[in-house]
Amino acid sequence: MTMTTKVFRRLPQWCLAALLLVISTAASAHQIKAAITTVLFNPRTENIEVMHRFNLHDAEHAVKILFDKSADIMADADTQQAFAGYVAEHFALLNAAGERLTLNSVGYETEGKFFWVYQETAQPPELAGLKIRHDALRELWPSQVNTLNVEGNGPLKTLTFTDSVTLLEVGFDRAHQ
Repeated sequence: MTMTTKVFRRLPQWCLAALLLVISTAASAHQIKAAITTVLFNPRTENIEVMHRFNLHDAEHAVKILFDKSADIMADADTQQAFAGYVAEHFALLNAAGERLTLNSVGYETEGKFFWVYQETAQPPELAGLKIRHDALRELWPSQVNTLNVEGNGPLKTLTFTDSVTLLEVGFDRAHQ
């Protein structure tokens, strides 16, 4: 038996192995549970605007666990509102002294592959820093990563909520307040 014959005889096995590798990689490709939140200091409105972005796929699974197996975040306004309320309950901004800033709901929407939740509050006149809690979906999936960017008050600051981290803080340079 020639080398070429041996290779061709094993070709179906190699194809099957390659196919299984591709399938397992694709299946695990979306195993990362992550959300991105932006906290924006808007100089025009003098508000702190909060924009949470969740993968719609994750939100779909979450509402079935959190609310009801038949919950439909893509088509049901009540489910969308309930999920936005859930996010609001699991997110908080506190000033440097630990006093909670009252966040008002601005709305929510689905956009492409994402579900967005919007909140805002007036900027306090003096704000030396923020303490932030972002627990959304973390009790469902311990591997959930919530990344938060603070923009518009000095250089961009990024916080990452992973593992057992529940509260993170950022300080502000007085020159940027």
